[in-house]
Amino acid sequence: MEVSDTLKITLKLCGQNFSIDAKRDEEIFYRNAEKFINKQHTHYANTYAGQQSNVYLLMTLIDIAVRYEKSKASGNLEPIMAQLNGLINEVNEALK
Repeated sequence: MEVSDTLKITLKLCGQNFSIDAKRDEEIFYRNAEKFINKQHTHYANTYAGQQSNVYLLMTLIDIAVRYEKSKASGNLEPIMAQLNGLINEVNEALK
C-alpha cells in the first residue's frame, strides 16, 4: 500500500476547527502556524479586551504581515509565505 503525499489535518484556530489537506512534509508548518496564531490571538484578546473576535484576528494578521515584511527585507521567505497564504486562504474559506 502506497502512502499518500497528503494528509488531512485538523487545526484549532481561535476555538474553531479547520480541516485542511496538507503535504506530509509541510504539516509542521501548519502546526507551528496554528500555535502562533492562537498565541497572538490570545495576546491581543488579553491586551485589548472587549473587542470582537474578528478584531483580534485582524491584529494577528497585521502582526504576521509586519513580521513578513521585516523578514523579507533580510532574506527570501517566498516559500514560507506561499504556505502561510495557503493556510490563510483555507481559513478564510472556512469562515465564510
